[in-house]
Amino acid sequence: MTTPVLTTARLILRAPQEDDLDRWAALMADPDASRFIGGPLPRSSAWRGMAAVRGCWSLRGFGMFSVIERSSGTWVGRAGPWMPEGWPGPEIVWALHRDAWGKGFATEAAEAAIDWAVDTLGWTRFIHIIAPANLPSQAVARRLDSRREGPVRMPHPYGELEVECWAQSAQNWRARRRRP
Repeated sequence: MTTPVLTTARLILRAPQEDDLDRWAALMADPDASRFIGGPLPRSSAWRGMAAVRGCWSLRGFGMFSVIERSSGTWVGRAGPWMPEGWPGPEIVWALHRDAWGKGFATEAAEAAIDWAVDTLGWTRFIHIIAPANLPSQAVARRLDSRREGPVRMPHPYGELEVECWAQSAQNWRARRRRP
């Protein structure tokens, strides 16, 4: 299967590759960076998670992208469309390695992923599932013009997590992107 490659001013978004594992595993081992995406994992579990993301491309025709900084070629995180079985809706997600925080990469990657999901996948609405304590991701959602809709129940094994749904329509997204 051919997966898309998206390019922004500073980033390349492409399907995960085995060479991404070192940085992917470092993100997932970092207690602060992984706090809101399942918590710290050993390298072997991070590999299985990365393989599941890659497999989603084959099963669903979409999945999270690896986010690569164009200037350095460094893997800085993952972002993109995500909707595993039982998920509350089509989601655009982001998670960055600690050394990529505070540079605007999450917003830039999410914008590219949303454009692709709306234009190519035909998504008419998308969500972001964000913990109430995850203030940085709430700030990204606001920059994307998504709005908090309130608490949402996640599928097992995440059913006990306290999370909120942020969302917007493709119509709102397209109108936002046309604004000067």
